[in-house]
Amino acid sequence: MSAPMEVVVCSDSSGQLCNCAVYELHSGTNLLSYRGGNTSARSLAVLNGEHILGAQIGKNYINVWEVQRKDQLQQKIVCPGIVTCLTTSPNGFYLLVGIAEAIYVWEVSTGRLLAVLSRHYQDLTCLCFTDDSSHFISGGKDNLALVWSLISVVQVDPSRTPEPRHVWTRHSLPITDIHCGLMGPQARVATASLDQTVKLWEMSSGEMLLSIIFDVGIMSVTLDPCEYSLFCGGSDGSIFQVSLCSSNLRKDKTFQSDCEGNQVFKGHRNMVTCLSVSMDGTRLLSGSHDETVRLWDIQSKQSLRTLSYKGPVTNAFIMAAPANMFVPDSRPAVPLPSFSRHLNPTDHGEGPELGAVCLRLGLNSQGSEESYLEKAGKLYSLMCSVTDKSVFGDGENSKVRVSELEEEVKTLKKINKDLYEFSSQLLTKPN
Repeated sequence: MSAPMEVVVCSDSSGQLCNCAVYELHSGTNLLSYRGGNTSARSLAVLNGEHILGAQIGKNYINVWEVQRKDQLQQKIVCPGIVTCLTTSPNGFYLLVGIAEAIYVWEVSTGRLLAVLSRHYQDLTCLCFTDDSSHFISGGKDNLALVWSLISVVQVDPSRTPEPRHVWTRHSLPITDIHCGLMGPQARVATASLDQTVKLWEMSSGEMLLSIIFDVGIMSVTLDPCEYSLFCGGSDGSIFQVSLCSSNLRKDKTFQSDCEGNQVFKGHRNMVTCLSVSMDGTRLLSGSHDETVRLWDIQSKQSLRTLSYKGPVTNAFIMAAPANMFVPDSRPAVPLPSFSRHLNPTDHGEGPELGAVCLRLGLNSQGSEESYLEKAGKLYSLMCSVTDKSVFGDGENSKVRVSELEEEVKTLKKINKDLYEFSSQLLTKPN
């Protein structure tokens, strides 16, 4: 089985050549160009491998293309206000949009607006999902980064107001970018800020693991797939590589280029607003306000290729090409519905389309028994607290629990041995 094809997706603020374009990662060949309007920063996303979404700069709508139909817009999603950032869940079920200081959560299958989260105090700047779609992180000009559990947000009980799992307040100036690593609720999260710092967090506990101080404001941040290195895009055009495997790594550290993996990529002439690393960890993609996108070899720090645009680059990322991206006759499995702009669409004449059936999980569908959402919420809480000592308790309780687990392991080993011997006898028994 061949490796998936990786492509580069880019957009700039001018929109003169196209709204966004797709290039082959290694050759730089232009594969597709999507026309119509221009896309704002942190507002370009691929939905379920079937649609490309891009928020129009300074407008209250999102442009939508089917990935294989590049010539014209297929749809516009009208929003309640100007979009400042957006993202889609990896499983393709939800669309998150930042409008002013609020986060709007839509269900893609029905187009229903499920929640409006108003926990930030100033405009949103970035949104990011975990790889398992269980949590998302929001950052804003109020210097806050908030971690949300999707289960608590999409609940249907109107008496409950969703609250973030963690509120990270260690930045002193607006958040400019957020990157979430792998492992779902166990992931590590990097946040960049104009306060000249990048901070690394543990999502399960909410604790800050590392704070790195730079000489310039940081506009973008990403991790390599193995999380050996942190890449930070500076307001002066520099890209800083921070080794996370250094022997003298401290919780608060000032960046210094040295022989332990801390290096600087030089080439951009203006702020670096986009960073992305290839799946094999050998290539780094960067987009800048100097109107160029560069592809770098991480080991040698050399610029391999430069793509020129007519305006500041607003979005640039590497992704695996969807299977139907280069099949002109293909169509999405399910067309996108009309998206509601109100939490209670029936009150505003936006009820479901004729013949549509909408099923929602209720909280009290079986009397006092716990609902699916409540059980799932407890499960995620347990998963996210495995690093917390309180799971097993302290002192004697911890020793008792360890002894019980050791006995259980012995029992399971004996069962496994018996099953192996029985299987061996069964297989070697003469007919």
